[in-house]
Amino acid sequence: MSRRDRKDEGAGEPPVSTPVETPEAPPDPAASSTSEPTALEGVDARPLPPATREELEALRRERDELKEQLLRRRAEFDNYRKRVERERQQAGTEAVAAVLKALVPVLDNLDRALGAGGGDVPVREGVELTRRELLGVLEGQGVTVESPLGQPFDPQRHQALAHEPAPGFPEGTVVEVYRKGYSYRDRLLRPALVKVAKGTGAGPVKVH
Repeated sequence: MSRRDRKDEGAGEPPVSTPVETPEAPPDPAASSTSEPTALEGVDARPLPPATREELEALRRERDELKEQLLRRRAEFDNYRKRVERERQQAGTEAVAAVLKALVPVLDNLDRALGAGGGDVPVREGVELTRRELLGVLEGQGVTVESPLGQPFDPQRHQALAHEPAPGFPEGTVVEVYRKGYSYRDRLLRPALVKVAKGTGAGPVKVH
């Protein structure tokens, strides 16, 4: 077949058309808003009726009562916490005082040993050293020695074994200390045993 014949043969076929894509239109927001239900649909939009004066007063009273209850509970808790802390401290103080009180007679025995005199010098020096160390421990824990010679008699801290006339001393003054007393942080461990001056003209009176 010649070139001319092929050209004539192709001329009878219809041309092939290429489809043209048209861009899609953007969605209409107005149409979508009208078609989809909103979250507020079905909610009663009517305004609530105003509260009456009685209702407002009742709410205020309830608020004040709750506030008062809260303040009362807080005060009760603070008192409870302080009471527990005070009892804890008191229990600790009493426990320490009991131990220190048990050591006081040991100090008395050392004082009596030194007051007896005599004995070997090394033994006496050992007793003195022991007494100083024990007294230092007691004082380091807050123990105070009560030796009220020349002070007014205090029945809360002293125990009178005798009342005698004592020239040169006012009546009611401690004129002799038979045994020292000890206290721990204002807590009396043991009262001092003393003799108290009394008015002239009477003999010694023993107090048991």
